[in-house]
Amino acid sequence: MPISTNATAALQACIDACNACMQACEECYTACLNEPDVEARIQCIRVLRDCADICSLSSQYMSRNSQFSAQLCANCATICDACAAECAKMKDTHCQKCADMCRKCADECRKMASQTQAAK
Repeated sequence: MPISTNATAALQACIDACNACMQACEECYTACLNEPDVEARIQCIRVLRDCADICSLSSQYMSRNSQFSAQLCANCATICDACAAECAKMKDTHCQKCADMCRKCADECRKMASQTQAAK
């Protein structure tokens, strides 16, 4: 269980969602590379990489209570939505699970970004 400070406690749900999404994207990316139709998955693989990276970075920014967390999380939500849409096109279980995780992360990031902007 992560140790959160008072500053990051309110962000913990979003941090957890970003970490879970990053892991799902990394696992899906690896699984897609091993599928027989890998050529048809090029766009999905590219977006998976972007999504994993932005989720990891968003988690890091929130964990250090960066003043740029809300902006980054707004971008993270956009990329997670794009990744969910790409993964949803694939019928594999790993892609469908990843799409679900991306949608959850996008929702948490939007919530976090709007709450943080409203607090300013």
